[in-house]
Amino acid sequence: MNYSGQPHSGFLRQLSPAGTPGLQTPPYALPRNQEVVLGRDPSCQIVLNDTYGGVSRRHAAVRPLSAVSSSGMSPAWEICDLNSANGTYINRQRLQGCQRLQVGDRISLGENGPEFIFEYQISQNTAERSRPATPYAATAAIKPPTPVVGAARGNQPDAVSFTQLFPIISTGRDLTRKAFLIPGTITVGFVVLMFAAVGNPIFFNLLMAAYLAGAAYYFVYQLCGKYKPWWLLVSSAITTILILISPLLMVFIVVFRGILPGSLPAAGESVSFPALLIRMFFGAGLLEELLKALPVLLACFVGSRFRSPWRERIGVWEPLDGILLGAASAVGFTLLETLGQYVPEIVNNVKLQAGEGAGELVGLQLLIPRVLGSVAGHMAYSGYFGYFIGLSVLKPSKRWRILGIGYVSAASLHALWNATGAYSGLILAVVGIVSYAFLAAAILKARALSPTRAQNFATRFFNQP
Repeated sequence: MNYSGQPHSGFLRQLSPAGTPGLQTPPYALPRNQEVVLGRDPSCQIVLNDTYGGVSRRHAAVRPLSAVSSSGMSPAWEICDLNSANGTYINRQRLQGCQRLQVGDRISLGENGPEFIFEYQISQNTAERSRPATPYAATAAIKPPTPVVGAARGNQPDAVSFTQLFPIISTGRDLTRKAFLIPGTITVGFVVLMFAAVGNPIFFNLLMAAYLAGAAYYFVYQLCGKYKPWWLLVSSAITTILILISPLLMVFIVVFRGILPGSLPAAGESVSFPALLIRMFFGAGLLEELLKALPVLLACFVGSRFRSPWRERIGVWEPLDGILLGAASAVGFTLLETLGQYVPEIVNNVKLQAGEGAGELVGLQLLIPRVLGSVAGHMAYSGYFGYFIGLSVLKPSKRWRILGIGYVSAASLHALWNATGAYSGLILAVVGIVSYAFLAAAILKARALSPTRAQNFATRFFNQP
């Protein structure tokens, strides 16, 4: 790290694994006008190598402050945890938010992670600061002060800095990384478009369905905790829609509902529950889960034709990839099925009996639970099958057994949902909860198996205070 030409008076020095000052490394100088980020990301100012698996990519930041002393303004620094997976510790106490640094403070990235000590060079005047600095080294005789949790430490507890009065100036990239600025911006955009669509029910329903589906998928994405290009996820959804409106759908219908025993019951036809379950297994479960898996299998094939890192970025190389692409495919299926079939049908039926306004209202009432419920419906089944597709890539010698179990399991959950819906709303709710539990369990297992587990950002949901 090089900040030539800037005066320095604060330093971070990494201690040896044993914590002995005699084996200290050269210090990292802290500038007075720029934050210093510690982590494993190459863009950090202090970069830890991959041997420190418990250190997040952007783990913590040391930020300059302005403190008042008897000689005027003097430099000071605070350390802030950047929502790291394993936490930041100051003198063995877990940091909550930000805390002002004092000489001798020991900073640990994770409870047993790499350790740094904060040192301070006392500068008498500008001329002395221009000379080579000899850092004030903390020794065993220095007793670290007792940390104060939740409040800034120092002689001026009531001092207010400029960035405290105007916080947006100092947050920088944290706004997009940790404050959900992008989802908030998208929400505002949808709200404005919905206002513009008032009076146009078709466009309004499209906007509402797209926003709700995106919110439901974002929930699954955050649980998975793996970055995947947004354009690839959108492409998976669009590919499924294109398959549904193509002649390929008729081929699936002929095979699964004509040749195989998957014909759907006609209106008014009385069918026993076992017979209905079998029909739904072939005519809905096997048919639709295979159809929604096609974009995932396509990504798996295309990705294998690229070199690293693109093959990992756009392909399926682990279960998390399969879950993300499978759930995205289900979003496309849900949107087309809801907006192209179910909502128009109920709107037309109610319109004939109670008028156009009532039909549109009932259509909207159907749209909302169908799209939101896809988290325990289509996204659950397709994400669960996607887990097995990714697992088959990790364990190619057992590929066909893994794929077979995943396909039948996802189709069975799908068929159970369709069959119980005609008999009991209570049982239907139980099946939905079970389906979501299957998806959540697959996500947790996929994160445990992930080769990129150290970079997974979903662990922040489980940080303990």
